[in-house]
Amino acid sequence: MPLSRSFDASAAPLPLPTDRVGAAVEALARADALLVTAGAGIGVDSGLPDFRGTDGFWRAYPALRHERFEFHEIASPQAFRARPQPAWGFYGHRLGLYRATVPHAGFAILRRWIDAMPNGGFVLTSNVDGQFQKAGFDPARIVEIHGSIHRMQCLRSCTDDTWDAASFVPDVDAAACRLIGEPPRCPRCGGLARPNILMFGDAGWIGARYDAQARALEDWLARAGRVAVVEVGAGTAIPTVRLISERVGADVIRINAREAHARRADVISLKGGALATLVELERAWHGG
Repeated sequence: MPLSRSFDASAAPLPLPTDRVGAAVEALARADALLVTAGAGIGVDSGLPDFRGTDGFWRAYPALRHERFEFHEIASPQAFRARPQPAWGFYGHRLGLYRATVPHAGFAILRRWIDAMPNGGFVLTSNVDGQFQKAGFDPARIVEIHGSIHRMQCLRSCTDDTWDAASFVPDVDAAACRLIGEPPRCPRCGGLARPNILMFGDAGWIGARYDAQARALEDWLARAGRVAVVEVGAGTAIPTVRLISERVGADVIRINAREAHARRADVISLKGGALATLVELERAWHGG
């Protein structure tokens, strides 16, 4: 699986409607603050899989196709209880992948836009990969609604503590999607550890870190003024990010390669990939 791929935006121009590009630039120019919301689609141009549908998931992890593991089955606490080696094989491989991935240039464009806003900006993402932090966004202004693969918790929830996963360097047989060696352990009880990620059927997720992030976002929104939302790569299968975008933003710019439609008639929908669309908007706004 490639960890990154080059992307020449000039070689793949998008036929974006000029009226929508103009409307997006006007929305950004009149905003006091910017909320960036993002789903898995933002990482595709960095070489990350988006697990779109069962077939997309199995293309990324063919060993799990062989065992008929669907995404919602392997991404569950029950998988860690019943089959810890493939569960940690899957998450260990993803942890290594995210550590090795370089965020594409679209992240830097979004950072510049936030820096240009009178009242700054915030990020809200359903991604667990830590790419916004890696791209230099302020960690205190990032909300990870599904948690982070870079933190761990006890599978038994013996404590409400979570801890940094930096010391865990997974050795994974990628062909078999199996962790080689011992999985990580809870430092308190010695039981199996798991990622601090909200999974399917997950009553044991320790969400205190997310709760604090969400409070910080609400505090910021109360004093941010007119907020523009740039939503990138958030799909409809789990529509949380899209719903938040439409609830919060005075102006919403939706960038999506497949699902750019919106419930709100005034959403500015731009159908295209994350990087190429952000490059086009940057050119329209600031030239170059």
